[in-house]
Amino acid sequence: MTIASDTPLADQRSAEILESARRAFAEKGFDGASMQDIARKSGMSVGNFYRYFPSKAAIVEALIAFDMAEMEQDFAAILINPDPLQALRETIERKITEAECHGDGQIWAEITAAALRKPEIGEIAYRMELGIVAHLITIFSHAAGVNVAEAQARWTAHAHLLVMMVKACAMQRPENPTTADLTRLVLRNINRTLDDIATSAALKG
Repeated sequence: MTIASDTPLADQRSAEILESARRAFAEKGFDGASMQDIARKSGMSVGNFYRYFPSKAAIVEALIAFDMAEMEQDFAAILINPDPLQALRETIERKITEAECHGDGQIWAEITAAALRKPEIGEIAYRMELGIVAHLITIFSHAAGVNVAEAQARWTAHAHLLVMMVKACAMQRPENPTTADLTRLVLRNINRTLDDIATSAALKG
């Protein structure tokens, strides 16, 4: 997470706290990292910390908002690319590689596991997935030259499958000796899914 120099002070402090939360979740797990742990990593008293984030659910929601803001910039760039599906392929491959290198996959594995146990976390995570799917449908609509309603009818399952594969790939443990091979297999299936959309769009045209 990069904090811009012109970010308002309160927002900058929130961003710093979220970075501390990421580290705490990565080190101790979502359940293992207490609010006190995150406050200490942020260099704050627990009382002051709760003024920014009153619960772990609030932290997850803010983490998702930050990541969605970054993804929306990627989606906007894809939409103005002359070949949006190719741009999407390249962006997905980069995101998967970055997740492996930067350890974000482990954090999202923790949050995904927590979402299965905690309804409030599950609802937040699902809203994020629906937001990503909506962006993907817009890209498919633009690439195929069809309206969004038609793209939804034809490719919503494809969009959810892409999200599922990216999440699964990003959450692999880097020390797993098969990680590189699994990543290649996932990327191959992501490309096949996008090929299916491209072919379908061409036949429609």
